[in-house]
Amino acid sequence: MKPFIFIAAVALLAAAPARSQALVDPSKVAPEYREAAERRRAEQLRQRECAMKADLAKVLPRDRTTYLNHCLETMAAKQ
Repeated sequence: MKPFIFIAAVALLAAAPARSQALVDPSKVAPEYREAAERRRAEQLRQRECAMKADLAKVLPRDRTTYLNHCLETMAAKQ
């Protein structure tokens, strides 16, 4: 039983932590793709803002997707 526990502990420690998607930096993209990178960065910033609002509102995980979709739709309607 001890070898199993040891192997399981090593496997958990060796696993890389999951990282969130980094913000796109348009200045580090080839010129022909810069416009798309700028649009992607703007979308990422809107998503982060809505996620922050959901955190501050303490939205339950089961309701989070609905809240985020509504928030993104509201932001799109304002523009």
